[in-house]
Amino acid sequence: MTLYENIVGSRSRTSAGEIAALVVGSLLLTISAKVSIPFFPVPLSMQTLVVIGLGLFLGPVRATLAVLFYLAQGAAGLPVFAGTPQQGIGLAYMAGPTGGFLTGFAVQAFVAGALFRAGAGRNIWTSVAAAIVAAAAVYPTGLLWLGLVVGFDKPVLAMGLFPFIPGDLMKAALAALLFAAAFRAMPKRENG
Repeated sequence: MTLYENIVGSRSRTSAGEIAALVVGSLLLTISAKVSIPFFPVPLSMQTLVVIGLGLFLGPVRATLAVLFYLAQGAAGLPVFAGTPQQGIGLAYMAGPTGGFLTGFAVQAFVAGALFRAGAGRNIWTSVAAAIVAAAAVYPTGLLWLGLVVGFDKPVLAMGLFPFIPGDLMKAALAALLFAAAFRAMPKRENG
């Protein structure tokens, strides 16, 4: 059972509540895209923290839908992504070097939610391990797209992987610690 299901309960879930969860998730992603913390070697965006957190909180399906809703807003031209509207908006922005990472967020949310649902949140070590696996889930699509955009003759791993590993590890561990603590603190509901 996810934190969302534990809080809401199965009998009190409504369509409006489900839609609200998706909207709030996409709003958190938008806010996290606009927050940048100075860090070495690259500034930290809070998006992966929020994406992993959504997976842990909402579960695989709801979290993925929240990310897809966020991506749809961006594709429609709303300035929800990091660097928008200054660096472009809509599909043109998504076709740029970070487009694969953006779509990888949906994979990341699903992986985080699926691992947590499978029991990865039962203790702190499995929570952190699952969050790290989820953090890595964004890289296949991100690096593939980056290589297609800039060319595989460029140092794609040096551009899109190596500088981000320290920050992504920290954010994954933080997400896991926060949500494992929240899950342990929640009183357990019995099917509603």
